[in-house]
Amino acid sequence: MEENRTKSYNRKQKSGNPNYRKFVDPEVRKFEGELRPLMTEEEKKDAQVLELSYDFSCRIIRLYKYLNEGKLSKADRDIIDALGRQLVRSATSINANMNEAQHPQSDADFLSKATIALKESRESETWLHMLSDNGYLDQRMSESILHDCERINKILITITAKVKKRLNS
Repeated sequence: MEENRTKSYNRKQKSGNPNYRKFVDPEVRKFEGELRPLMTEEEKKDAQVLELSYDFSCRIIRLYKYLNEGKLSKADRDIIDALGRQLVRSATSINANMNEAQHPQSDADFLSKATIALKESRESETWLHMLSDNGYLDQRMSESILHDCERINKILITITAKVKKRLNS
């Protein structure tokens, strides 16, 4: 059994993109879900940050599951686990904080929760760039999910700026 596992770790993979490493034969991955957004691009144009952050959180959870399935070397598994856990934590925190912000005790409380959500969004963006730049995400997947993260960042920057301005008036 141990010999089998070692063989699968040492298998060489071919890829058309020199910056993208395939770690597993496609038939080994078993994840049946899709990494696509729950909402269409058209729906996202009119969506509120709470809806967008929920959609983003769900995509990140499915991404983490996808990255962890299949046979990987111990080093790759450790990297994916470390970065992936951080990414899941920060991405789901965006939606959790915006949910809390829906019923604030004051404008300052709302600003605090929205600012934390923004920080978590920026952190998520960092983890996604690390996964992408180190070959764990292909370009198409990376661009799509980073676009969603950047959209959330922009909305949260606008929200926090408006509330700060109102509080300072």
